[in-house]
Amino acid sequence: MGESSDFPLTSLNITYKIPQSILAVIYTKDLDVLLIERADRPGFWQSVTGSRDSLSEKLEETAIREIFEETGITVVDTITDPAPSSRQVQKRYLTDWQIEHEFEIFSVWRHRFAPGVTTNTEHVFGLQVPTTFDVVLEPTEHLNAMWLPWREAAAKCFSWTNREAIEALPMHVITD
Repeated sequence: MGESSDFPLTSLNITYKIPQSILAVIYTKDLDVLLIERADRPGFWQSVTGSRDSLSEKLEETAIREIFEETGITVVDTITDPAPSSRQVQKRYLTDWQIEHEFEIFSVWRHRFAPGVTTNTEHVFGLQVPTTFDVVLEPTEHLNAMWLPWREAAAKCFSWTNREAIEALPMHVITD
């Protein structure tokens, strides 16, 4: 995508979010799913989400950046420390599920976007990790984290797109 768009990125020194985001479902081969609780909306549980930082940022780069920022998990080409506490996951376990949703931005978050922007396009990724482990949360964004079996995780999500992605999880498990 080029630098032109249908939405302004800045106005009067205000930087707006780009209405293109990722949803990254983090899960184990046994279908345990990581959920994180939003700091700005306690009780709202979700997978990792986040908007592109720039129009030149590739969606995979957005997913890698957001996963690290929100959980401390580093997606790397080569594992240098295999211990789960190192929070390193090989890049081949990050997959673009080729699922895209367009949805109306909740009014509570619409101020983050340029005037007139009411919809967001979300691209779904999955990150399969070897086992459950403690994650490092960004405290201004998330309060708590938990691993749940996939059906329970889907039921706990406030977002229909997140529920739908987790419900599709069994067909995305990497078995190598």
